[in-house]
Amino acid sequence: MRLHSLHYKNFRNHRCLTFHPSDGVTVIYGKNGSGKTSLLEGVHYCALTKGLVGATDSDCLSFSAECFWLEGSFLSDLEAPTMVKISYTREKEKQIIVNNSEIKPFSRHIGRIPCITFSPAEMVIVNGSPAERRRFIDNAISQINRKYLDDLLAYRRVLMQRNAMLAQLSEKKSARKDMLSPWTEQISKLAASIVYERVQFIAVFVQRFIELYGQFSANEYPGITYRCTLGNNSTECSSDFLYSLFLEKYEKTEKLEILRAQTLTGPHRDDLLFLLNDREIKKYASQGQLRSFLISLKLTQHKYFFELLGEKPICLLDDIFSELDATRIADIITILEKFGQTIITSTEKKIQSNITAIDIEILRKTGRG
Repeated sequence: MRLHSLHYKNFRNHRCLTFHPSDGVTVIYGKNGSGKTSLLEGVHYCALTKGLVGATDSDCLSFSAECFWLEGSFLSDLEAPTMVKISYTREKEKQIIVNNSEIKPFSRHIGRIPCITFSPAEMVIVNGSPAERRRFIDNAISQINRKYLDDLLAYRRVLMQRNAMLAQLSEKKSARKDMLSPWTEQISKLAASIVYERVQFIAVFVQRFIELYGQFSANEYPGITYRCTLGNNSTECSSDFLYSLFLEKYEKTEKLEILRAQTLTGPHRDDLLFLLNDREIKKYASQGQLRSFLISLKLTQHKYFFELLGEKPICLLDDIFSELDATRIADIITILEKFGQTIITSTEKKIQSNITAIDIEILRKTGRG
């Protein structure tokens, strides 16, 4: 998959601009605050229907503008075209049109344009809370597994309803315990399906990750372990057996859950343990090691997507070169040459025969590049 062109109107600090990246590695360079990241964010909207790292639609609207508008032209590796139009105003909800058909719900679009991102703000994946690592694995699987995304959305709805019922029971309102059972059964089925898919994903992903990380450092051995609230033995179970384990767990913890008015077990509380030389990375690794670990996660995700989909995802890499030495930067660029279309932002111009460099200031002045 590759972006042929993307037109921005009133998006962040781009009032009117058309971007044409190369089919290989494109580096957009310039000063901080000049709009480099905004270019990536527009591509991210077209691929995943939302802004980078939790930005809201209103955050992306230019100052004093009534609406923003994006129109992207994409081509698959087999030259099949995809046209994406996105518009947003404060008064109306966001509208997404793909190949002249409006998309609702937006989740139907996820996976159509596979996309991998890297941003400094995503360092929280390796050194932040468990919620950030859950978000990483959920976003990764959702782009390649439609059922997983549907189950995940359904799980969040059922979790909210079950917690509401637990709150009523905790406050000794009219709710009866037998009213909790249907929600427990539903959440157990969905939780089992989600955990099973996560475990299967990690089992395959980690082998490719170890191989790719070795290209950066042959003296360090990384690892990834899935931490499930059911216990470590649950990571080797079938989906049906996980379902029975969840039912059993919820039965045992029902009184405590009512007391606390919240669901205490499930994929919404699981975590990924990232290791380097058998030590938890967020406790012992340097900033350079943390960044290399995250970059390796993202590049492995690209390779894994390509294996499953037969389509190379678009890579959007924001400020990827910071805190890396020249050797690792060269290693990354060598890897990216084989990855298809990659768009990188940098404060410095990169002069290499295999890179197309675009000055963001010239692009903004001319409106085309």
